[in-house]
Amino acid sequence: MLVLLPPSEGKAASGRGAPLKPEGLSLPGLAEARAAVLDELVELCAADEEKAREVLGLSEGLRGEVAKNAELRTAGARPAGKIYTGVLYDALDLASLDAAAKKRAAKSLLVFSGLWGAVGVADRIPSYRCSMGVKLPGLGALGAYWRGPMAEVMPEATGDGLVLDLRSSAYASAWKPKGEVAERTATVRVLHAPTRKVVSHFNKATKGRIVRSLLESGAAPAGPAELVDVLRGLGYVVEVEEPAKAGRPWSLDVLVDEIH
Repeated sequence: MLVLLPPSEGKAASGRGAPLKPEGLSLPGLAEARAAVLDELVELCAADEEKAREVLGLSEGLRGEVAKNAELRTAGARPAGKIYTGVLYDALDLASLDAAAKKRAAKSLLVFSGLWGAVGVADRIPSYRCSMGVKLPGLGALGAYWRGPMAEVMPEATGDGLVLDLRSSAYASAWKPKGEVAERTATVRVLHAPTRKVVSHFNKATKGRIVRSLLESGAAPAGPAELVDVLRGLGYVVEVEEPAKAGRPWSLDVLVDEIH
């Protein structure tokens, strides 16, 4: 099972650990593309704070993020699972998992990123600010920029099992499963059952709890149909829309009564 996650907008501080070692990141086939984004981002943020703030879409109150980006090569690095924060990651709470579940998380969770393309939760990265919606002056829109490199590495990275895609639309734009991979991919919406509406905070928190439940259970569903059975066995209410055509992902709606 491979779980695709969005990053968090805000991130924890880098701390004082050893700096980034790009060669230590998952998906080494992205190394060249990562280096290009990192080079331009660092150069932009070191040269012109106002321009960088405009490009990155940062408010005046987030001006300090520009200086942080300028120091990415020398800043301390920590596991990505500790850098990413926010509603989904708070609900997932990787730090409190037992050893076996943490090992499964390191193998199966992949976080998409405007800067790195995608990283594993055990990969050591510095804190940064660069969303997939950013358009860098030299490389252009990052969602489009990453499509080529991700198309090269992701089919192999998915292995031959389930792909659970929990990414937001901005990050899904960087890579879309096709063909045989799409047929074993499931996307998930979380709906407030009484209103049948998506509530952003609630949606993210429930997705975090779903991933945690799967990691704790040790379940390894081979495909979307098996995932539905596993989630229902874990107590989730799931509605399924099977693809109308071959080469398309499954769509799952998880219904929850209470917003919390």
